[in-house]
Amino acid sequence: MPEKYNTIIIGGGTAGLTAAIYTARQNKSAAVFESGIFGGQIVDSPRVENYPGFCEISGGEFSDRLLKQALNLGAELIKKRVTAIKIEGKDKYVLSGDGEKTQCDKIIIAVGTKPRLLGLENEQELLGRGISYCAVCDGAFFKGKTVAAVGGGSSALQSAKLLAKLCKKVYVIHRRNEFRGEQRLCEELKSFHNIEFLLNSEIKKINGKTRLESVLVKNNLSGEKTVLPLDGLFVAIGKEPQNEIFAEVTELDENGYIKADESCKTSTDGIYAAGDCRTKAFRQLTTAAADGTVAALSP
Repeated sequence: MPEKYNTIIIGGGTAGLTAAIYTARQNKSAAVFESGIFGGQIVDSPRVENYPGFCEISGGEFSDRLLKQALNLGAELIKKRVTAIKIEGKDKYVLSGDGEKTQCDKIIIAVGTKPRLLGLENEQELLGRGISYCAVCDGAFFKGKTVAAVGGGSSALQSAKLLAKLCKKVYVIHRRNEFRGEQRLCEELKSFHNIEFLLNSEIKKINGKTRLESVLVKNNLSGEKTVLPLDGLFVAIGKEPQNEIFAEVTELDENGYIKADESCKTSTDGIYAAGDCRTKAFRQLTTAAADGTVAALSP
């Protein structure tokens, strides 16, 4: 590890790896710090159809290509958790969980978001014991069983589609009367005989001591409550930013997103925010790549 990098990128998803590619192509040193999986959340997507140039590609393959490209160009990948950013005069430093302090000229924050929780008792305790936030990762463990997907966006609908091909029965639980996800996906799900839609409904209780056993579902229109026996529960109700540790060096909005416009510049000179972690109208694979490009090319 050199004494100083030109650019340190925090987060190894699409935005972060794109920033690494563009930084390296300028013959500048780039280091990508990532505590989880390099590639980001798109790794979990079985099929990507909305990225220009690819009629269809898996999220895993897409991420692998970005990763190889960044490495081939000379970017360095560092498997460490960043705990803080420190500014001392004109010098910038990234602090990692092992106590190491790494200096750089420029920082690009590209940490993305994390799954939003239902906020119910037992949810955290039963994570990995029947509760999951990734159907692609864990769906195969529930082959031939009864599960539910929670949410009304495209992520929830994609999860339901994947699960329907593996499981005996899939409930799709959504608190509203209509889904927010792609209409094409909605229509496609109606063709599955093993999918049942529970609209205007919310999960009020998760049952199970050592493993998920059932959930209590309430219909918001009738008030009727039903205990639904389940082997698996897949939660896909949105994402939340993970920007708390950057609050001292960047300005956050009321929802915790870093305030940055299309220039990706934050409230601090030399610190940029790219991808889903910043304030923006649309959070897509293409906009994440665009942010990574802009942040890397900005002086």
